[in-house]
Order: sequence, then C-alpha cells, then structure tokens
Amino acid sequence: MRDAITVRPATAREFPTVWNLVVGLAVYERRRRHVRSTPAVLRRHGSGRRPYFRALICRRGAEPIGVAIYLMTYSTFAGRPTLYIEDIFVLPEARGEGAGLALMRALARTAARAGCRRMAWSVLRWNRPAIDFYRRLGAETVTAWISMELGMGALTRLASSGAERARRLRRPRSRRLAAAARIAGRRPRGGAHALG
Repeated sequence: MRDAITVRPATAREFPTVWNLVVGLAVYERRRRHVRSTPAVLRRHGSGRRPYFRALICRRGAEPIGVAIYLMTYSTFAGRPTLYIEDIFVLPEARGEGAGLALMRALARTAARAGCRRMAWSVLRWNRPAIDFYRRLGAETVTAWISMELGMGALTRLASSGAERARRLRRPRSRRLAAAARIAGRRPRGGAHALG
C-alpha cells in the first residue's frame, strides 16, 4: 500500500524543498537557466508578516513530490480577489497518483475561503498533458487576453526615465513632430497619437 498524499503550507525551514521543486519545474519547462532565486530568497519573500506569495508542498508520506506557489490578485470589475497560481509542479515520476489533483483541491479550498471569484494561471502551449488535466477539472482556455510583461531591462528603463522624458511624453505628438521636423528641415507628418 502506498503512503498517503498530503498537502500543507510550507514552513519557513522548508523553502530549500520548495526551491528544489521550483528547479524541477524549470528543468521540465526547459528554462533552468532562468532560475535566479535561491532558497533564502524564496524564504524571505514567501514567509513572514507580509509575504509576496504562499507555497504548498505535496508529500507522499514524508517525500516531497509537488509544489504550488500562489498569490492573491484583485478584480476591480468583480470586486473580489483572484487566486493566481504562479507555479504548480509534480515530479514526473510521481504523476498519475493524485498529487496534482490534491494540490488543485487545496488551492480551490484556499480560494473559496478567501472569497475569490476565480483561480487563474498560465500554462505553456506545448504542455499538452497539463492542459488536458486542467480541462478535466473544468478549466477553460482564455483567448481574449494577451499576456504581456516588461523584462528587467525595459522595467529599469521605464522606472528610471526622468522628468524630461515625462515632459516630452506629455507634449502633444503634433508639437513633437513639428519640433523634430524643424530640426530635420522637413514638414511634419501625421497627427496626435493616443499614447504619444
């Protein structure tokens, strides 16, 4: 008889285990080189009085076989929170034993207790086994939205753009075009653009 599968919140001293499972996910997704975190960073950001995220560890007996990392976002339209799953992973050799289902049920219970309107997450297009699993749970593919992000370089540039750039962005495009045309010795083209 196999050991029971259990899911419970990670304690502060279990973040090396959380990190190892996150690295397992990165290897599975062929993104190991993107992992910059450490167990200490995850512990600092995932525990304490105001954590950025929470983690659940799934175990078969004493053996850690899966992890879910989640956080709360908020829907201003619904006026209710959303539980967002940042990472969910079960070791490949432990799949098909109910660990993924146990993690999703624990997340659903957490979302229900928090009054969430929904749970949301992203999945890589090529990860057909995961997509099929989520669909069996009743999840729907959302195609109306495009996922976007600012990488570190773009984020840093935007955050450090100074007051002069902000003034230029506020100046109507037609005035900027006219000024640029004068400098270049040409007539301005086009009109104003909504985002400058």
